[in-house]
Amino acid sequence: MTDIVTLKAICDELKIDPREARERLRAAASDAKANPELAKARKPRTPWQWVKGSKALEEARRAIKGGVQ
Repeated sequence: MTDIVTLKAICDELKIDPREARERLRAAASDAKANPELAKARKPRTPWQWVKGSKALEEARRAIKGGVQ
């Protein structure tokens, strides 16, 4: 069985508000040139979650960290 990483787990790790993280992810997923794997992995009306070790997860972490100081 594959390991799944949820948005909640990333938010807990980075100590960021989930609402802010979702906003950043939506913006990043809409830019398919900069984040192709994240854009492909995004399915509307489904929870934000990724397979552990996937490129989409790396792009999601980078997008969320983008504004974290």
